[in-house]
Amino acid sequence: MTRHVWVVGARGLLGRGVVERLRARPGWSVADARPLPWSDPAAFAAAVASTLDGLAAAVAAGPEGDEWAVVWAAGAAVTNSPREALDAELHQLDVALRELESAGSRGLDPRSGALFYASSAGGVYGGSEHPPFDENTPPRPLAPYGHFKLEAEELVRGFGERSGVPVLIGRIANLYGPGQSLDKMQGLISHLARAQLTPQPASIYVSLDTLRDYIFVLDCADLVIDCVARLATTPGVTTKIIASGQSVTIADLLGYFRLISKGKPHAMLGSNAASALQAHDLRVRSVVWPDLDVRSLMPLPAGIHATIEDLKLGMQAAR
Repeated sequence: MTRHVWVVGARGLLGRGVVERLRARPGWSVADARPLPWSDPAAFAAAVASTLDGLAAAVAAGPEGDEWAVVWAAGAAVTNSPREALDAELHQLDVALRELESAGSRGLDPRSGALFYASSAGGVYGGSEHPPFDENTPPRPLAPYGHFKLEAEELVRGFGERSGVPVLIGRIANLYGPGQSLDKMQGLISHLARAQLTPQPASIYVSLDTLRDYIFVLDCADLVIDCVARLATTPGVTTKIIASGQSVTIADLLGYFRLISKGKPHAMLGSNAASALQAHDLRVRSVVWPDLDVRSLMPLPAGIHATIEDLKLGMQAAR
């Protein structure tokens, strides 16, 4: 039996990690899919439909019992994204889900499928009380981005209830690792890593005792895939926090950079209006499928080192 997986957002940090890990696992196949035309609304729905047709053809060509899944790891929005950009992403997700809802007419059995949606733990729990937060904590976003993620979760939840496709909403902690986009105003570890290699210091807009949970991209990808596999025996809609379960302060983070780089971190404290939208304590833990969280994870110093080395190689190749 093979599980055929379409990874939406395969060029992003999480999407690339999921594709890499899927290709290393027996019994899993990455669906052949072109990048979606995100900037062309007229072509977007047609591209989603075409990709789903290809996924259905791959499942039909395999032996009886083959399964399918969609991993939605796409998204350009960040904490300070304007509402118009958030609404545009919501619309694209809604369009894609409506196409996916017709899976049965394409020959894709809803019961043998699965959908994973990458949400944000930091976004939805930004204003919640009494950390560490778990899946039973009432979400309370601080920023429009967090409200956007909750609205997206509702779209995904509604899809699962209507279609019968098993769904997992993964509320992911701070993701980091090689290949993270430096164009976004997020990803502190990657920005600190770049600052160690360039004259431009990284700016830190929160207090040094701010607590965050960082999970290495390939650890996150492995957990996402294991969650998708679990959906084969778990109907309905499930929400799970995906995190390392180990929080550190920004001061701790700077200490790791000092040790790894054998020098002072190239960073400066600054001020930004968006800092008001950042929670002080974002410790999280999962009480859903806790057995999946029992695993060895990349130590944070080793993950930081891998991120620095990846940036160094990229800079050398660009010369």
